[in-house]
Amino acid sequence: MPHPPVNIEALGHAYGRGELRKQVLEDISLEIPEGEIVIVTGPSGSGKTTLLTLVGALRSAQQGSLKVLGEELRDARPATLERVRRRIGFIFQQHNLLAALTAVQNVELGARVSGTRSAGERTKAARAMLEQVGMAAHLHHRPDALSGGQRQRVAIARALVGRPAMLLADEPTASLDSHSGREVVDLMQQLAREEGTTILLVTHDNRILDIADRIVHLEDGRLQTYTESVIAENRRMMDTLAHNMNRRDMDAVIEGLDERGFRNLLENITAESQQFIDATARAGDRAYASLLRRGLFAFTRKLAAMLNADRASLFLVEGDLLRLVVADNLDQLGTVTVPVGKGIVGAVAASGNAIRVADAYEDQRFNREIDRQTGYRTRSILSLPVRDHEGNVFAVAQLLNRRDGAPFDANDEDRFSEFMASIGVIFESFKLLSDTTGTTEGFRS
Repeated sequence: MPHPPVNIEALGHAYGRGELRKQVLEDISLEIPEGEIVIVTGPSGSGKTTLLTLVGALRSAQQGSLKVLGEELRDARPATLERVRRRIGFIFQQHNLLAALTAVQNVELGARVSGTRSAGERTKAARAMLEQVGMAAHLHHRPDALSGGQRQRVAIARALVGRPAMLLADEPTASLDSHSGREVVDLMQQLAREEGTTILLVTHDNRILDIADRIVHLEDGRLQTYTESVIAENRRMMDTLAHNMNRRDMDAVIEGLDERGFRNLLENITAESQQFIDATARAGDRAYASLLRRGLFAFTRKLAAMLNADRASLFLVEGDLLRLVVADNLDQLGTVTVPVGKGIVGAVAASGNAIRVADAYEDQRFNREIDRQTGYRTRSILSLPVRDHEGNVFAVAQLLNRRDGAPFDANDEDRFSEFMASIGVIFESFKLLSDTTGTTEGFRS
């Protein structure tokens, strides 16, 4: 198995010596697989840029281990750092374009990195990349004749023209308006995806976080998950709000109001409260729905592979029906519901017991219509009840067809049950969210 482009273990870095020594990064561990987009957030001075310069081989690492593109950069020699840098594309906040050169000449500099192309090949590659980023009409314009967004497009073209194994970006949208910033990151994402390039991006810009496969947060030199940082930030915001509200003498404010003023105050507070609740609910539903959708489908596929099954699916209990909500071919099947007590999954939901079937076509409970719709031939089945924290069956998980052709056995059932104990917690959150929103459409693959 190939090594990940970035593998960091217990990385530490400090500036200065003696009493002036300042620890900037401490005990950082992070692995970035090939083709993944990772965004690093954090306040100014948290160590984001330092981390980027270390990963970019712009300086050697001091403590721990930092392996980039297969090279160990701790105490690395200048030749090693240069070898790694040649395989990385850099995009900076201020573009760093050479003012005396045209757009195509600036991009040609990026094409020189490999050292294997002729002058004509470099020019041809630079023109082609500028066309890809929508700058075909500005090939011979110098940076001072371009807008901020156009300059950043040239910088992206320069970073990607050498077909780097990895792309590092430091605040690429900081000097751009919202429209230009969106265009730039969408372009980075598109081009990097087409080339299979790994991206590590440092930003303060919350508007672009959605392009990431993963978000990590740096604060005081330490790495934490983005979820942890959001929870901490929300706590700080709510503590500030509570503190400010406590500073107001509400008794004095209310006592000086007549009936009309009191009604207005209540209406205003009610409206603000409802707006806060609605906005929080919308944001939470959208973010959590995305997490659940991606997570449940990914976990289900992974589970099928680990248990040597051809397919896996999840049914949600909704009153007297079970609804199929997670399956590889869900769009092809459309809406699938099964009455509780009917069919194999319905029997599992009603009884609370697992069911193993060696040959589906020999079991009268099996509905062959689904196979006719999809052209799939179901053989062995393993269906398992999924219980909520109170012990009630709220879902049914199902595996279809062991890949070796044998029927599912007791060992498969035990392993399936073990995995579903964890996935069931996520799935219960799914049920709570669908109960709140009244729909499961958002969870289709």
